[in-house]
Amino acid sequence: MMRRMLLAALAATQIGSVAQAAEQPLSPEVAAFRDLYKELVETNTTVSNGSCTEAAAKMAVRLKAAGLPDSQIVPFAVPEHPKDGGLVAMIPGTSKALKPMLLIAHIDVVEAKREDWTRDPFTLIEEDGYFYGRGTVDDKAQAAIWTDIFVRFAKQEYKPKRTIKLALTCGEETSGAFNGAEWLANNRKDLIDAAFALNEGGGGRTNGTPVSKGGKVEVQTLQIGEKAYQDFTLTATNPGGHSSQPVRENAIYELSEALLKIREFEFPVEFSDTTRAFFTRAGAARGGEAGKAMLAIVANPADSAALAVLRKDKMLNSMLHTSCVATLVDAGHALNALPQRAEANVNCRMFPGRTTEETQAILEKVVANPALKLVPKVLGKPIAVVPPMDPAIVGPIEKLAAKHFPGVLVLPTMLTGATDAVYLKGIPTYGVPGAWLDPDGNGIHGLNERIEVQSLYKAREYLTDLVKALAG
Repeated sequence: MMRRMLLAALAATQIGSVAQAAEQPLSPEVAAFRDLYKELVETNTTVSNGSCTEAAAKMAVRLKAAGLPDSQIVPFAVPEHPKDGGLVAMIPGTSKALKPMLLIAHIDVVEAKREDWTRDPFTLIEEDGYFYGRGTVDDKAQAAIWTDIFVRFAKQEYKPKRTIKLALTCGEETSGAFNGAEWLANNRKDLIDAAFALNEGGGGRTNGTPVSKGGKVEVQTLQIGEKAYQDFTLTATNPGGHSSQPVRENAIYELSEALLKIREFEFPVEFSDTTRAFFTRAGAARGGEAGKAMLAIVANPADSAALAVLRKDKMLNSMLHTSCVATLVDAGHALNALPQRAEANVNCRMFPGRTTEETQAILEKVVANPALKLVPKVLGKPIAVVPPMDPAIVGPIEKLAAKHFPGVLVLPTMLTGATDAVYLKGIPTYGVPGAWLDPDGNGIHGLNERIEVQSLYKAREYLTDLVKALAG
């Protein structure tokens, strides 16, 4: 997942710092957390040859060993996808008036080939102040923290006022694959139903120097809303023929012309409460040409001069509207034949509230060629919904962030990518602050994924306090 790209908006701003901690032996609790994290990272959960079911079962063993009874641990899987299972656990609350809260994280990871990586992607390696391995950030850091919180609460026999639920799911990283969050929402909503959920999607960003080496955390983000993901297949067909006698009507040319039209088209600017707050606060903090443009576009979404400035920043531009882009092309059938078929994948990230149907209609109008066929790859995709900026949730998040990350600005943001939040029908879902990354994104979805050791441990402390605050 492209979770942290939006943090690049404040690349020129340094706000606050996190003090460098002297290296000390790990406490027994932190050592136990590191061991849990290591086990999770080193369990391959790729869609090709991994098993989320195995990873979830290992976490269930730890929960049971901590004292959580079987009645409060529900593994799940379907016969058609035996390796794509997950886990739901719960700690009952003492209040009947308070609805539960949900902690959710996906445990599947993006593919990683050993021959491409400097280190074995499925061996947790601690080196120069970082943990390396596939999933060290996305999303096994979050999954390990949530599970560790449950382990410690169970050992302490902690009794929250609000029931706390944990869901570890599979399928987030692969569009069209079996998705555990979607399955739970459609088939066992009772297991995950909650007043709100805490998820991935937020987090911090450094100034480019590791905090362990004196760097600063510039900003923490609270993700409130995200775009919806949809792929469309755009197809041009033709009778074809011998390449020695070419004709003007050519499937590749028609497809190319359509894709160029899509490239030149830009969806209208629009705002949610979240993006309006983000552009206002970040624009004021950033200053300069970009900061002024951010404030101007909030005041007038039709300000073409401000938009021209913001287009230079791909993340800011993406936050302003739906975006569609060609990502794959497949055309022709022989070197010496006119193409009978040319096909492209058009990947769209739809602004909250926008549907697949209306996005398809706009693209068809842009292409303006009824001979071409545009079809969504996955039907029934849910509409992205922006959760409310509820003070009862946002307040504790910001208050505790001020305690754990003093002087660091917390910004509400909309994720330009997508998470499993879109499947949690009717459950307002928030991507929490906590772990910080470097400006390069730390290899998420790419090579040599990593997270600073201090980042992981500090996020664990912050999120433990946050869960207690919201559950109390």
